[in-house]
Amino acid sequence: MPDDHSRLARAVHQPALVRLHRALSRLPSVVTVMNTGAHPDDEHNGLLAALRFAYGMRIVVACSTRGEGGQNALGPERGGALGVLRTAEMEESARRIDADVAWLGHGPDDPVHDFGFSKNGDDTLRRWGEERIVERLVRAYRRYRPDIVLPTFLDVPGQHGHHRAMTRAAETALALAADPSAFPEQNLAPWQVSKFYLPAWSGASYAYDDEVPPPPTTLSVRISGGDAVTGLAYRQLGEWSRAAHASQGMGMWRDDPVDQWSLHLKLRAGGDPGPEQDIRDHLPAGLGDLATQPGVTDAAGAVLREAQAYLDAAVAAFPDRERIGAALGAAARLIEGARTGMDRPVLDRLGHRLDRKLREIDAALFEAHVKAARAVFQGASHPGAEMALDVAVDAPGLADLAITPRLPDGMEAAEASRDPGRARYAIAVPETTPHTGNYPEAFDPMGGNGPAGIRIAGTLHGRRIGIDLDPEAPFTIGPQQSLSVDPTVAVVRMGEPASGIRVRAVGANPTDWQVPQGWSVRRQDGDWMINPPHAVEPGMSRLVPMVEGRPASSVQTIAYPHIRPASFVAPAEFKVLTLDVTLPQGARIGYVGGGSDNVGQHMRRLGLDVTDLAEGDLKDSSLSAFTTIVIGIFAFGLRRDLQAAAERLHGFVEEGGHLVTLYHRPTDGWDPDRTPPRRLAIGSPSLRWRVTDPAAPVTILKPDHPLLKGPNRIEAGDWQGWDKERGLYFAADYDPAYEELLSLNDPGEDPLKGSLISARIGRGRHTHVALVLHHQLDKLVPGAFRLLANLVQPA
Repeated sequence: MPDDHSRLARAVHQPALVRLHRALSRLPSVVTVMNTGAHPDDEHNGLLAALRFAYGMRIVVACSTRGEGGQNALGPERGGALGVLRTAEMEESARRIDADVAWLGHGPDDPVHDFGFSKNGDDTLRRWGEERIVERLVRAYRRYRPDIVLPTFLDVPGQHGHHRAMTRAAETALALAADPSAFPEQNLAPWQVSKFYLPAWSGASYAYDDEVPPPPTTLSVRISGGDAVTGLAYRQLGEWSRAAHASQGMGMWRDDPVDQWSLHLKLRAGGDPGPEQDIRDHLPAGLGDLATQPGVTDAAGAVLREAQAYLDAAVAAFPDRERIGAALGAAARLIEGARTGMDRPVLDRLGHRLDRKLREIDAALFEAHVKAARAVFQGASHPGAEMALDVAVDAPGLADLAITPRLPDGMEAAEASRDPGRARYAIAVPETTPHTGNYPEAFDPMGGNGPAGIRIAGTLHGRRIGIDLDPEAPFTIGPQQSLSVDPTVAVVRMGEPASGIRVRAVGANPTDWQVPQGWSVRRQDGDWMINPPHAVEPGMSRLVPMVEGRPASSVQTIAYPHIRPASFVAPAEFKVLTLDVTLPQGARIGYVGGGSDNVGQHMRRLGLDVTDLAEGDLKDSSLSAFTTIVIGIFAFGLRRDLQAAAERLHGFVEEGGHLVTLYHRPTDGWDPDRTPPRRLAIGSPSLRWRVTDPAAPVTILKPDHPLLKGPNRIEAGDWQGWDKERGLYFAADYDPAYEELLSLNDPGEDPLKGSLISARIGRGRHTHVALVLHHQLDKLVPGAFRLLANLVQPA
């Protein structure tokens, strides 16, 4: 639940006049545009902002994955937890430009998920299931009824395979969505998308490299004047939306942006694609244009044109709330009258546009009269809980106010108290209520999200309106007791004397443990001591804490300033990796992390002597205390003190230290001539400088190199069991002092030798690691720990 300061900040940054203007700006258009992409942050934010705020169109983002296979520039969330964070970021990004979100994939346990980088659309469709992703797109087309579909990327070689798969599936789904015989089990009416556009620009960047030119421009969308509310160009407003994708480092200020986009009309239902003057060509742009649609009678058409005039008058009356309200009330009555005079075939084609317009009118009427409205759930929300819902609505002029809680099936709200504009409800959560999933299926900026909220109804200007209000903090039903263990992982080195592993239970206390044969668990001083067998074998062991006879669950709250809090629920377990590994003698390691990996923690688990170097340590502390300094991924882009310390790090190497840099993107503050001790350029676009097959063969070029020979000899077995990919952002151009230690490549591609390079410099050494070592450590891949032990040895 937001604190008072957060609530005040939200109110100040969402002024009533801005909310009213945004609500009125929906009214001019009856067109819906759907933008399809593969990951949160794939959307065309600037163009969508222009279509929404300049033209009033409804905009929908259809996204196939939760981004759970990507990277995180903010914090420790990975995998499923990262998917929850990026889902919340996508919702916030959509909220900023008033967009719906249609999720097609439902997290890492769903076949349609982000499994990491793919170079091939065919491979992506095989892994997702082509029919599955097409069926889900057909469902989205039929549910949202877009007039226009626009993929973000082209299906061309050199582009991310996930992007290619989504563009291909988006086009395949067009005909099927209009076919009554396709997917009848959806119980949704067929829908014919009117126009299918492709971007007429390349999607190439530091990451991608489209191998063929984009299609020719058939339409140039150019909008002058910018956003009336903020004064920003729509591209800048789009960057504000993109900035919500903070875990991906998105959002930038653009000086003098031009609001112009080039599109290629590939398909048009009922006509040949060709040059256009306006994206609304061949579409009913506004309510009045519906008067000319087939089957609309002259009488109904005249009423619709009159309703359009009232909508125009309401927009023009801003900020006069009384005039706005009167015009909107008249428009709504006319639309309802026109609707009752239409026969069923016409309503099947046009009814959704009229229903949407009535909902938008209700929202605008409410904004014209509301001062404040909020719903807050109080207390724990788990099966068997007793909780409360507090509602406050300050809307002068709203007569016959009715507040109706919206709750999951089986839950009921009893009114406990009521005052003018306020109500409290007592809610009992049945023991049988299922837990809320980690991944919502959709987001609607006009409300009705999540499993619970409220419905507000009342009378304004002769119209009975109804709007959905979401709670201030998302409502979720979770486990009654959350249990996590600290630590979650331990590493046991074979040959070391067997000793107990101390584990602390956080939250609930286990009542029992499920343990592998030969392991034992006992209480000691309030903690748990886990004892391995005397002759433990190499491999992974899992121990599961139990609470009242059931495996425990861990509830993780994911909270950052730019998103609304979200919860991630996962099974609780303690993992022990038993390794045949030898540590380097005399290694004293300084770790400089940017918050995007857990390498420092993994080095400590391995038993290494590690000191975290925080802000200021690189400037004020003596580096001679360390034999080795490890720089985490992205860190040069995230820590200004690290950039400023480059010369000190170079001196550390010259004087005998070992500097190990984990992979960086070209955009992470990496200057090829100034950041590393010797010139080292990172390959761009990264598509050309990565190996995505986690089982790709690895050739050891220098098996007797000190970093590969000892203290652990790195051999073929150390490359087994890698997850997601081998490496990315390989070094492409570097000083002759660097030796290439490995060669690897994806099938059918030339070998790459910049995944692991090392140079003797002065009395020390610099080693650059572009392998996805941090991810393999998180996945507890044995070979990654053995390689890490070698890489951090003194120079």
